[in-house]
Amino acid sequence: MKRIVLTGGGTAGHVSPNQALIPLLQKDGWEIHYIGTKAGIERTLIESMPGVTYHAVSSGKLRRYFDLKNFTDPFRVIAGAFQSLSIIGKLKPSVVFSKGGFVSVPVVFGAALRGVPVVMHESDITPGLANKLCKPFAKAVCTTFPECAKLLGDKGVQTGTPLRSRIFSGDRARGLKFAGFDGSRPVLMMIGGSLGAQTVNAILREALPVLTKKYDVLHVCGKGNLDESLKNTPGYRQFEYLSDELPDAFACADIVLSRAGSNSLSELMALKKPALLIPYHSGRGDQVLNANSLKARGLAHVMIQSDLTAKSLPPAIDALYDDRELLTQRLAALPDADGTNAVLEQIYKYAKK
Repeated sequence: MKRIVLTGGGTAGHVSPNQALIPLLQKDGWEIHYIGTKAGIERTLIESMPGVTYHAVSSGKLRRYFDLKNFTDPFRVIAGAFQSLSIIGKLKPSVVFSKGGFVSVPVVFGAALRGVPVVMHESDITPGLANKLCKPFAKAVCTTFPECAKLLGDKGVQTGTPLRSRIFSGDRARGLKFAGFDGSRPVLMMIGGSLGAQTVNAILREALPVLTKKYDVLHVCGKGNLDESLKNTPGYRQFEYLSDELPDAFACADIVLSRAGSNSLSELMALKKPALLIPYHSGRGDQVLNANSLKARGLAHVMIQSDLTAKSLPPAIDALYDDRELLTQRLAALPDADGTNAVLEQIYKYAKK
């Protein structure tokens, strides 16, 4: 029996690539186990997947700032490592695949103590703290960005990010119908996610009187961010989030306004969508670095948040729309942005036979 343990959590970005890999691993005959936290988003997203056994362990958050929990969380990581050591000892998997996030640290430590090969993935342009701590125990670290692969030295392998296959199943006509647009005008889609989207949401809405003269605006604003006063605004549709309809929404979008989280960028690149990126600046500033990497390669437009106003946004959107064909051509010339198969190759390469 081929058996694999996957881990990763804390944010959806540390889980969705695993969701992309799981159906393909199952199709190839792998028994799937997932180690995550007791109450993290990974449990919500993974535990309901058919054929996946979920194991909960303790974990502490790895902070770069002062917090009293910094004195107690290392003990939670140690406890999680012993729990992971026990789970991995019983399962005897051929390989562990880690997508990162603080829950991955005790799991990777436990795998290393059991002599189980570890393959990791880093989505951002620089390695996160969890992956830095885990790197010595990994056989390979798959990356989305070429810059990150170089930083990781011999262990870095640029693969792209595993993407769920359904993202490619969109239909423009279905998307237009779902959004209530007739297709006579270009569609601007804003997908904000949950991380600091409120600022961009507010400025987009302030600029609607200008934007809706030329564009139909499909706004995915994040949970709890609907504005009821704009409910019947012509040329504007807002949604907290999209699940089954997301591929169709992408398919009907001519241009996209987005934050610069790595998974979002991977989807936009794979779908060849011209985008204006407004990176969220926090922590180690990975969104800024991600966005600037695409800008330097001529693959996206970028505006820093301090320059974003209701007055500056419409001309920036017009510039993106005018540049859309060139951006689409450049995106189409890239290697496949969907890293699913390349990551599977690394997993198969290092799995114990």
